[in-house]
Amino acid sequence: MTAVIWLLAISFGNGLAEDGIDVWKRPVQSEPSRNFDALHYRVTLEFDLEGKRFEGSNLVRLVPLVEELREIVLHAEKLAISRVLDSRGDELQFQEGNGVLKIILPESRGLDEEIEIEIRYSGEDPAKGLYFDGPNDTHPLIVTTDSWPDEARYWYPCYDHPHDKITTEMIITAPTGNKVLSNGRLVSRKPGPGGSTETWHWHQERPISTYLTMLAVGPYVRMEDSFKGLPLNYWVFEGDEENASRIFKDTPKMMEYFIDLYGYDYPWAKYDQVISPRQGGGAEATSATLLGMKVIHDPEPGLDLNWERIIAHELAHQWWGDLITLRSWEHTWMNESFATYSDYLYLNHARGKDVGDWVLQQKVEQYLEEARNEYTRPIVFKRYESPGDNFDAHTYPKGAVILHQLRWILGDQVFFKVLNRFLHRHAFRVVDTHDFMTLVKDVSGRNMDWYFEQHLFKPGHPIFEVEYEWNEGAKAIEMTVSQVQDFERGVPVYTLPVQVGITTSQGKEVHMLQVDESREVFTLAAAEQPKLVRFDEGNHLLKELVFQKAVGELIYQLENDDVPGRMWAVEQLGKHLDNPKVNSALRSAGMKDPFPAVREAAKTVLD
Repeated sequence: MTAVIWLLAISFGNGLAEDGIDVWKRPVQSEPSRNFDALHYRVTLEFDLEGKRFEGSNLVRLVPLVEELREIVLHAEKLAISRVLDSRGDELQFQEGNGVLKIILPESRGLDEEIEIEIRYSGEDPAKGLYFDGPNDTHPLIVTTDSWPDEARYWYPCYDHPHDKITTEMIITAPTGNKVLSNGRLVSRKPGPGGSTETWHWHQERPISTYLTMLAVGPYVRMEDSFKGLPLNYWVFEGDEENASRIFKDTPKMMEYFIDLYGYDYPWAKYDQVISPRQGGGAEATSATLLGMKVIHDPEPGLDLNWERIIAHELAHQWWGDLITLRSWEHTWMNESFATYSDYLYLNHARGKDVGDWVLQQKVEQYLEEARNEYTRPIVFKRYESPGDNFDAHTYPKGAVILHQLRWILGDQVFFKVLNRFLHRHAFRVVDTHDFMTLVKDVSGRNMDWYFEQHLFKPGHPIFEVEYEWNEGAKAIEMTVSQVQDFERGVPVYTLPVQVGITTSQGKEVHMLQVDESREVFTLAAAEQPKLVRFDEGNHLLKELVFQKAVGELIYQLENDDVPGRMWAVEQLGKHLDNPKVNSALRSAGMKDPFPAVREAAKTVLD
């Protein structure tokens, strides 16, 4: 989805959701079978905004995937179907109920034979999928959609699973004075009889999944921008233009960055960002993103950074989720982990390494909080009541950090070559995790199945207990590394590379280790007693770390390490507040540390 940008409140017990449901007892889901391939939906809607009603039709083109097709089953919720017609205008029999529309063909149709049917229907304030909102103190009367994950069926009859991609036309009539936005390019905008209505015709010419279709109708102010001739528009409410100019101004820079990063041109006709009261964060749709009303705010550094991240995340979905789309909902990470990692990559690029390191560490902590207090599950997980169950801290931040680990293991050049080749190989198609695993092998020449098995198909994460002793005679440290995670439900002993940084007065030396047992001892050369020993130098691993250190080493780390290392040192020093040197070091960090989050953390520990 993306409707959530990942900031969730967390409070679960081990393996149990807040409502007492064991996630491992949720039903096993699978990709449904289908007997036809939908090709194109031509949706025509006329809105009565005041009455919260609409009249519509959907002209459907499809081809059978079986030798004899006699029934066409589509999804339709809270829609009153009045007529179904074939391509000659003849009436077709149909049955409606339990959220499906079953259309009976007068004779069987053969494999790959194109069929066209028209469904006429009406709807009234479905309160799912399509929403009438306002007018009120914060916004005018508007209509917006949120088709994720299977709610397009509330505003037009369709086959509503992500593995069937279609092209679309949206021909929308609304009272004059409103603007209408949908997917793709604007074909025409024409006044109706008497000038009381206006009809907008949008055409999405490249295939997308139904949950990526969208609509917004209202008296928006459309602010125009562009990137190398590509239309970029920001749809906001009157009076919000000044803040919107600041908030959206970097969209062209983000577009340029992602095109260069992925090595794949932006694949759609335009890119719009539109305000919707139905969103908390953002919801991607193809060629458009719906953003929550809180995106429009007065200047504030923290909020500006958070919404910059959200805007980057949603833009990244135009490739990860829209160009390539998850085949079925157990593969949510193919959309969300890649977009979440992309928002880190952009902030690291635009704001610098300190901000990037901090953002990535926040993603680690978001996942760990869910894992400690709610549940752990495999990232690729078939057990869910509804698709939204899988849109959690495992799908968003954990998956992003797993990609970051993979990047480090493969190396930058190979990793980004993988992303490029994956997009080119599977453009406008649906994909699953095994498609990505195969591509990694093809590009890198390395069988990384062991990595994906550990991190995607099994639950949990490594918890390392680390200790070391300095051996003066051997000029070395002896480091003991233990994995102490709970091994229930298939949590593995992890096989991973790890870097250990040893800092002395002569500088820093980095050692590469391979951990693959529950307890291992490593001897690492050091010219003198270290000032700082850093396990996971460079912060590459998703992990919990228990590493008891002397106060002097922790103070040195607070004063000399990178942002995640300094944040960790603050936390550890909080256990020694009875030591005057610790108080002095934390007070100094609270006033002088160059990074705001470290200053704030130091002040919080002292309070």
